[in-house]
Amino acid sequence: MTDEPTRTARLLEARAKAVELFAQVEKHNMIAPGERERAVSNRIRDLANELFGTTRHWHKRIVRSGPNTLMPYEENPPDRVIGTDEIVFVDFGPIFEEYEADFGRTFVLGDDPVKHQLRDALPEIFTMGKHFFESEPELTARQLHAEVGRLTANAGWELGGWHAGHLVGEFPHERIQEALVKSYIAPGNDTPLRRLDRSGRACHWILEIHLIDRAGGFGGFYEDLLDLG
Repeated sequence: MTDEPTRTARLLEARAKAVELFAQVEKHNMIAPGERERAVSNRIRDLANELFGTTRHWHKRIVRSGPNTLMPYEENPPDRVIGTDEIVFVDFGPIFEEYEADFGRTFVLGDDPVKHQLRDALPEIFTMGKHFFESEPELTARQLHAEVGRLTANAGWELGGWHAGHLVGEFPHERIQEALVKSYIAPGNDTPLRRLDRSGRACHWILEIHLIDRAGGFGGFYEDLLDLG
C-alpha cells in the first residue's frame, strides 16, 4: 500500500499536469467558434497523450457549450457547434501514472457581461467553499454542500446537479458508484469529509461548482482538489 505522503504528492502531481493541459488548451485556442464539442474533446484527449502519454480518463470527457452547459454530468446532450458568443466548460479526468486528476474550467467567447460574470464567480465560490472546509475540522459532506448552495444563492446563481464533488484517488480505487452517496459531497451524506476510506487511508476530495443562469439559458463549471494544495 502506498504511504500517505506519496499518495498526496502523486495526486498533486496529477493536478499539476491537468493545470498544464488546460493551459495548453487555451494557448492553442482549441475552444473556438465553429468547432464541434466532440471534436474539441478529442483534440484535448490527443493533446494529453502527446504531452503526458495519457491514454485513459477515469470518467467521460466533457466539453459543453451554450444550453448544454445547463446539463449536469449524468446527462448526455447532443453534440453541438460552438457559437461566436458562447460560454463553454471543459471537464476532464485524465489518469497520470495511475493517479486521477479531475479538473474543470469555463471559457467565455465574446463580450457578454453576464457570461463573464458567471465565469468569474466560479473560482470565487470555489475558494469560499475551500476556506469553509479548512475552517471546520468536523465538517460533513452535507454541511459543505449546504454552504456551497448558500454561497451560490447569495451570488445570484442556481446550483446545478445533485452534488458538489466527490472522492478522488488512485485509479480505479475511487471509481464512483452512483448509489454510493458517501462518495459524494451531497445532501444525503452526513459522514465527515476528514475520514478514512474503506482501505484505511485518508479520503481526498474534489469540489465541484456548477453554476446556472436559468433565465439566460447557460451555466458554467469549475472543479479542483478540495483538501490538497
